[in-house]
Amino acid sequence: MNLRKLLVLAVALAAMFSTTTLLQAQDEKKGRGGRGGGMMMTVERLEEAVGKLSAEQKTKIEAILAKVREQMQGLQNASQEDRQAKMREIMQSSRTEIRAVLTPEQAKKYDEMAQGRGQGGGKKKNQ
Repeated sequence: MNLRKLLVLAVALAAMFSTTTLLQAQDEKKGRGGRGGGMMMTVERLEEAVGKLSAEQKTKIEAILAKVREQMQGLQNASQEDRQAKMREIMQSSRTEIRAVLTPEQAKKYDEMAQGRGQGGGKKKNQ
């Protein structure tokens, strides 16, 4: 069961990172430059889910997400089987790292968000 949740989380995060990459490419085409533009979108989504993040938390999470993106890009030439296995490892590692940056209350909401994606397609619960 945990493997299934991990796989769903990996797919959801991969979709988020692909969207981020596409948004960055669009921003660069529009002349907005862009390393931070797409990453801020991801941090903002996280903040919507878990509550207000401090500047220090945002900085640490941005660094984690940048590292994940670099690792994911490094998988482009791997076989599909290797890529999927390494993606799961990267996602689990990044999830653990992000969770460590959050307060206990935020971590609980983060866990709920991850479970909700697996069960309800990422729909928000009533706030």
